[in-house]
Amino acid sequence: MEGGKPSLALVYQAVQALYHDPNPAGKERASVWLGELQRSMYAWEISDQLLQLKQDVESCYFAAQTMKVKIQTSFYELPPETHNSLRDSLLTHIQNLKDLSPIIVTQLALAIADLALQMASWKGCVHTLIEKYNNDISSMPFLIEILTVLPEEVHSRSLRIGANRRTEIIEDLAYYSSTVVTLLVCHKYNLFVFYLSHSQRDETSTNLHEAASDCVCSALYAIENVETNMALALQLFQGVLTLETAYHMAVAREDLDKVLNYCRIFTELCETFLETTVRSPGQGMGDLRTLELLLICAGHPQYEVVEISFNFWYRLGEHLYKINDAALHTIFRPYIQRLLHCLARHCQLDPDHEGIPEDTDDFGEFRMRVSDLVKDVIFLVGSMECFSQLYSTLKEGNPPWEVTEAVLFIMAAIAKSVDPENNSTLSEVLQQVVLLPENVHMAVRYTSIELVGEMSEVVDRNPRFLDPVLNYLMKGLREKPLASAAAKAIHNICSVCRDHMAQHFQGLLDIARSLDSFALSTEAAVGLLKGTALVLARLPLEKIAECLSDLCAVQVMALKKLLAEQSRNGKSADPTVWLDRLAVIFRHTNPIVENGQTHPCQKVIQEIWPVLSETLNTHQADNRIVERCCRCLRFAVRCVGKGSASLLQPLVTQMVSVYQVYPHSCFLYLGSILVDEYGMEEGCRQGLLDMLQALCMPTFQLLEQPNGLRNHPDTVDDLFRLATRFVQRSPVTLLSSSIIVHIIQCAIAATSLDHRDANCSVMKFVRDLIHTGVANDHEEDFEVRKQLIGQAMEQHGQQLVTQLMHSCCFCLPPYTLPDVAEVLWEVMMFDRPTFCRWLENALKGLPKETSGGAVTVTHKQLTDFHKQVTSAEECKQVCWAIREFTRLYR
Repeated sequence: MEGGKPSLALVYQAVQALYHDPNPAGKERASVWLGELQRSMYAWEISDQLLQLKQDVESCYFAAQTMKVKIQTSFYELPPETHNSLRDSLLTHIQNLKDLSPIIVTQLALAIADLALQMASWKGCVHTLIEKYNNDISSMPFLIEILTVLPEEVHSRSLRIGANRRTEIIEDLAYYSSTVVTLLVCHKYNLFVFYLSHSQRDETSTNLHEAASDCVCSALYAIENVETNMALALQLFQGVLTLETAYHMAVAREDLDKVLNYCRIFTELCETFLETTVRSPGQGMGDLRTLELLLICAGHPQYEVVEISFNFWYRLGEHLYKINDAALHTIFRPYIQRLLHCLARHCQLDPDHEGIPEDTDDFGEFRMRVSDLVKDVIFLVGSMECFSQLYSTLKEGNPPWEVTEAVLFIMAAIAKSVDPENNSTLSEVLQQVVLLPENVHMAVRYTSIELVGEMSEVVDRNPRFLDPVLNYLMKGLREKPLASAAAKAIHNICSVCRDHMAQHFQGLLDIARSLDSFALSTEAAVGLLKGTALVLARLPLEKIAECLSDLCAVQVMALKKLLAEQSRNGKSADPTVWLDRLAVIFRHTNPIVENGQTHPCQKVIQEIWPVLSETLNTHQADNRIVERCCRCLRFAVRCVGKGSASLLQPLVTQMVSVYQVYPHSCFLYLGSILVDEYGMEEGCRQGLLDMLQALCMPTFQLLEQPNGLRNHPDTVDDLFRLATRFVQRSPVTLLSSSIIVHIIQCAIAATSLDHRDANCSVMKFVRDLIHTGVANDHEEDFEVRKQLIGQAMEQHGQQLVTQLMHSCCFCLPPYTLPDVAEVLWEVMMFDRPTFCRWLENALKGLPKETSGGAVTVTHKQLTDFHKQVTSAEECKQVCWAIREFTRLYR
């Protein structure tokens, strides 16, 4: 920190500004300054002093949080001889500050836990803590807090204590587990179950009730492995079942907060004993009264109550689906039927609701979650049976509009899972829905349109319904509130009934031409164009070019108009709506073209190119618009494949020209599409290599800046997609070029990048590159490829293996390890003896101890890992070995 150690007064002033300065700029300055302080060496001493002063909650919280962060991220800064005094100091602070604020106690508990995990010299930390504080009732809250966070922090990725130290701590925790459980349970949880069951008086504190509920939920969560905690599990199970009366009292008093707390507890109970319930329903702790409790909650009039239990019902459905036992399904079916009945009632709109159902407010989101849940559990009841029952409630009674709408909503959720083959009920429903009078409630019409869209399979099997269905949907399309729902339904019909819809193409084209005369959302408009394009692709080939030109004309005219306005008054309007519409047309116009036939879309795309080119030029500085241009061009190229050859040179020239000034990564992605389409054409290879080299120079400049790889993961991702396409389509062209050395060096540097897509692209490039020298595909250039890969490996192999081992031990999350294993496997397949030497050298360079003095890796662990990898006969054995080995560094 510049200017040396700041005074306590200055730090205190900054903390006050952070929390109390009315000026946002002042808060921001304080935040930045305090962040710098936290990263400095002075933070240790200043935090300790602030905690000793105990001036107020804000300064103590900042100090406690700073201590936690420093121990988590910068423990290596402290020499080993200071570790004991830091531990004693933290224990003194938590004792002195235990009554100031619970959040300070939590931060200090985390700091102590993280210290205990990293401080190898603190042997038997669990025993030490229990012995020191067990008999002091006033210390119990912070002792319990430390013992609660310690097992959670053992698995924290940010600490990287390594598997050896982790095992040591876990064994320590396991040794004292009975003592810890006695503390946590006897002192706390059973008291809270007792408290909750007797807290039926109105004056009971809501906060205290919530805290007690949290504790019971934590206890239930902690005993997820029921078999190993049988006595405690039984105690909690029986205790929670006694809370039903307390729940009913809370309902009677209309105390929603307490009702929600009880529902959380009942849900956690069901989650904990889920496997027991499925394994032995109705017996012991598989007692089905647990489900009864949830269904009682589902009967509460407030939808927020039943929503708490959704995750449990998902999991129950998932378990039963995997087991697929008819007898089990029979046991649980009545519970799911009752749940569905409750959900249908909860989905009802208020009787005085006007207009269509809202889908963006809380209730709209709840209905969406209901729809998803119904789809997941309907197999237990039977889609057809449920659909028929719902329909009969409408057919036989005369329910109010809000009941009708809710029933239609649930029917829409399950319509697709009902077999449409020769199904008279589905046909009847469809017939009745399209005959609904226009004077029914707007919400009923809206949901009935959604139902029709979900029944497109029925229309496909029964083409006689197509005309009445389209007429019904067209009426909706012309009414503002219903337009987007109708457009989505037409899109579904087009997608499923493509052949039947060909006769209606002119009608679709008319809609597309006047798209903006309908009150459509952006998504609905694009969906309609997608449906139209899907049908267009089924027309006779000789009609496609003219129809595609007509379909694109509106978009092209709009783009031309924007360009003309820009050249007149210098103001450039946003063209993305029109670019996205063209993109969806190109993407989904995919006619079947025989070899030798000219692609019917080729001429249209050539005609449109000048407008796209000018739009790209006009907006070249705007990344968002350039991305949309590139996306549009990508689908245009994919649409006609090699038929876009005449665009190749002007497109590449423009891409390279703009990229020199504005290095948008989407140009690299578009380049990869061009290589994929043309890379195997002999006459195109040199031009594509020139494109790659021209794009690489600005890219390397960008990535070589400080933190360049981390700051530009999209560029890394797209660069290596492009390089990989070259490896796949024309490996010798790339391997023979001067640019390959720089690309490999960039790839080695980027293997440490913790970004899912970017890292995946880098690893795929390296793997595919080496594989071209391993896989003898009997192509004539195999020997040349093998020789070129040999030269590259001789130059970069050791550096690659060393960097990969360092990256997977210190930089990369576990999900990337299969990709690393594949690269190492390919290196080994190329030259096993040399790889053995490279791996040995890489392992020698890894640290053997942590800064806290714990042994990270033993000599035996290193030699075992080397042997496991180098003697592996399958890639998955390498992956397994890396997984186990890197745990030593996590």
